[in-house]
Amino acid sequence: MERQKRHTKKYSFRQPDLKELRNLTSYVLDPLGFKARYGKLLPLLTTQVDEGLMSTLVQFYDPLYHCFSFPDFQLLPTLEEYAHLVGIPILDQVPFSGLESIPTSQEIADMLHIDESLVKAHMTTKGGIQGLPSDFLIAQATVYGKAMSEDAFEAIFVLLIYGLVLFPNIDKFVDVNAIRIFSALNPVPTLLGDTYVSLHLRNAKGGGAIVCCLTLLYKWFISHLPQTVAFKENKGCLRWSMRLMSLTNDDISWYDRAYDGVQIIDSYGEFSNVPLLGTCGGISYNPVLARRQLGFPLKDKPNNILLEGVFFQEGKDPQGLKARMVRAWRKIHKKGRSELGPKNCIALEPYTTWVRKRASEYLMPYDYLRPTPLVVAGPSTLPNQGVIDDPNDAWTSLLPQSSKFWKRRYDRLAKEKADMEAAYEREIKRLRAAYLPASRASRDP
Repeated sequence: MERQKRHTKKYSFRQPDLKELRNLTSYVLDPLGFKARYGKLLPLLTTQVDEGLMSTLVQFYDPLYHCFSFPDFQLLPTLEEYAHLVGIPILDQVPFSGLESIPTSQEIADMLHIDESLVKAHMTTKGGIQGLPSDFLIAQATVYGKAMSEDAFEAIFVLLIYGLVLFPNIDKFVDVNAIRIFSALNPVPTLLGDTYVSLHLRNAKGGGAIVCCLTLLYKWFISHLPQTVAFKENKGCLRWSMRLMSLTNDDISWYDRAYDGVQIIDSYGEFSNVPLLGTCGGISYNPVLARRQLGFPLKDKPNNILLEGVFFQEGKDPQGLKARMVRAWRKIHKKGRSELGPKNCIALEPYTTWVRKRASEYLMPYDYLRPTPLVVAGPSTLPNQGVIDDPNDAWTSLLPQSSKFWKRRYDRLAKEKADMEAAYEREIKRLRAAYLPASRASRDP
């Protein structure tokens, strides 16, 4: 009997023309200093996004749990991963909410190190929102770049990246929201909020344009894909739908050592998860589903209370969620090893069974190319995976049978190695005792 499939939706993506911004990179005098001051923004200008991959990925968005649901695993971008990808820390303060006052022409001029008269002359309104044309800003950046005026050039250049790449809205236009986010220097929560809000909104409408930093979403996803030559080169010429549906829990590159020691932002204020405010609305995401991505095990089916999802579109907020989210960001709840236990990025069978059930209920958008495995495999052997800190930890008794088998085999091999080393040492001692005295006697006069 053929499996039922969910209907796919038609999505498009806004990708700005970045040729002029790439040209401006020639005026960056100190790339390492630029990275230290503003984060890893320059790679965003040269990353080539595969729209076929992205068009396939968004079909897996799960509007119930605000994540990407696959046949036996889930993936979701997190604050910690986005912060790592852009190289910008998450500040302990309320991020952009849209309630901030619009900066004056003088404040913008001070920010960009240019004359207030120039800002006033070029400030305009498009699509009901104020901002500055990108052509004007590019021209100013070019002038200061040629004059080697580093502070002025970098300020204008970075604002252009914020307005055209990180927070795209209207073509060739840097709107006032991008300017406000730039001035606060805490863009990561808004970046993640825009990603989730756009995915959720377009899913609810049955498709449409995904408006967020597509490059960042792309970089996040490919960081979890198998880095094997066979998968990357696609010698079988498989479509992205077939390649993603063939992935299993064990193929994913779950964990990067860059997150060692990172405290996970688990919830805010009264919310059981993390509320995010984007430029077009607000939404919550569920860090409890992403623990494996940050080096901790997923042991059981998550509590439904922890997965309670909220969403509102800008201008349509009858429940007053925005005000609640702003208040919540004043009280951050974090978790680390003391609360979550040893590092171990595996998923146990109760959690995986729950994921498979959700996949079966929600349906997959493409045909299965493989049977769903009956048990969860043990820790992956991908090179950047985390490893079990303490194999004798109390909860290892909960590991699936396959993991127990490999642990027993490892223990047996370790014992055999220790026995061989001990036997080797005994043989060396015997030979020394038998040979060295005779050897010394032959050399004595």
